[in-house]
Amino acid sequence: MIEPIFQSANYQMAGRLLDMAVIRHEAIASNIANAETPGYRRVDVDPDFVRVLRTTQAKMAMPASELAASVVADQHARTVRPDGNSVEIENELLEMSRNTVEYDFLTDVVSSHIKHLRTAITGRNTS
Repeated sequence: MIEPIFQSANYQMAGRLLDMAVIRHEAIASNIANAETPGYRRVDVDPDFVRVLRTTQAKMAMPASELAASVVADQHARTVRPDGNSVEIENELLEMSRNTVEYDFLTDVVSSHIKHLRTAITGRNTS
């Protein structure tokens, strides 16, 4: 009975983007950890994931819960060291900060949705 409540488009989208933020954070951490590894190629979330997520949400072709982000080698990353490594530590730290802000925003969206449901069920605001 409560299942349809969590099927709203905004909640589903926020959930998938939250999952993507977690995967991106892991990819960035891997890049930072391998900044000194010869030949290491920078990785990130597949850039097609957000495009596919938006398309399927707009068409309601597939529930967003069936989509999953994946990590792929960044084809646009340039080699920054003679040994072939493509990790620029400053950019990775900037991306980690940006990803943290996005993650915090998305957790606020999901939490707000749940708080509204709690208020609707109990009739009290429990901030």
